[in-house]
Amino acid sequence: MNARHIGIIAKKEFLGLNHEKTILLAILLQLFVAMFSSFLMVGLTSMYDPSSLSTSTQVRYGIAIDGANTTLDGLLAERPDFTVYRMDLSTGLAALKERKLAAVIYVPPTAADAENPVQVTLYTLQNDIQTAVVQVKLKEVLLEYEEQLREVRSPRLSATPREVQFPIPQRSEGFYEFVYGLLVPLLVFMPAIIAASLIIDLITEEYQHNTLETLVATPVSFPDVVWGKVLACELLVPIQAGVWLLLLAVNGIRVQNLFPILILVSIASFILILLAALTALHYRERTAAQFIFSTALVIVILFVVAVPGNPLNVIVRAATGAPGMALPETLAVLGVAAMVLGYVTHRYAERIGRLAQLGG
Repeated sequence: MNARHIGIIAKKEFLGLNHEKTILLAILLQLFVAMFSSFLMVGLTSMYDPSSLSTSTQVRYGIAIDGANTTLDGLLAERPDFTVYRMDLSTGLAALKERKLAAVIYVPPTAADAENPVQVTLYTLQNDIQTAVVQVKLKEVLLEYEEQLREVRSPRLSATPREVQFPIPQRSEGFYEFVYGLLVPLLVFMPAIIAASLIIDLITEEYQHNTLETLVATPVSFPDVVWGKVLACELLVPIQAGVWLLLLAVNGIRVQNLFPILILVSIASFILILLAALTALHYRERTAAQFIFSTALVIVILFVVAVPGNPLNVIVRAATGAPGMALPETLAVLGVAAMVLGYVTHRYAERIGRLAQLGG
């Protein structure tokens, strides 16, 4: 290999990335995610854990109540996040429909110590994020009201109930899980996937444009061309990942062990790029190579995630500063895999270069 030739090819390909519209759109999408990660963190977390918003919002919600006067009125009034109104049910439902209220509650005229159950009816808006927050807040009040009714009716019990000790429920860590379990790995590994997809385009375009014969006729060997393209794609990864992590820090999301994470991502991306390069060299057609590589990538990711000490797990532990992240061992394994794939890629590129010189 000629380092000078590799550098020239890498510089040419790196400067020509502004013509790759698909890659630029993917980078802009990642930039948006990194810049507005705090906003996305709140929105996306609320989709799978609506209760996480109940502790972060400071909005006062209007609640209308109609029916019997019970202790439920007082419980609602004690909550700082509710403004309670006494109004007729039909009036309250009309205000709810116009979004002037967050919920309407109807309490039947059933005595607390009556034989029949007290069936409280709750009216809310469907498919509304505010409704999810209000329901979580109202659930706490309604459970407290239920406990009061149980105490009133407890003399009816003919036997002493057995007390069951349940574990104390832990506070949901939806924000923490979303940031370090999803957002950080997504941002640092997406550049690797983008770079692997890019190397397929860069190699297959030599076949599609019929420039391979021209390249091998120059002093630049075909392995030098391949390694130059690989180097250009590899340089893209730590630059992107570093920028994303800095933008996360600007958003108030602290990520520890920045340099070890960048080293790990760089080696992992190098492996993906070499796998993509081998796929492109073998199939020589962009659509087929992209399809085969994308399918294989899903299988590889599923297999890697199943391993306890996989790179994704190590990155999550490193980003949080957790002990026992097994970073040196992971780097060693990935380094050996990268060297093996590098050797195979070089040999395969040499074989293709010789066939091209012979007209095969």
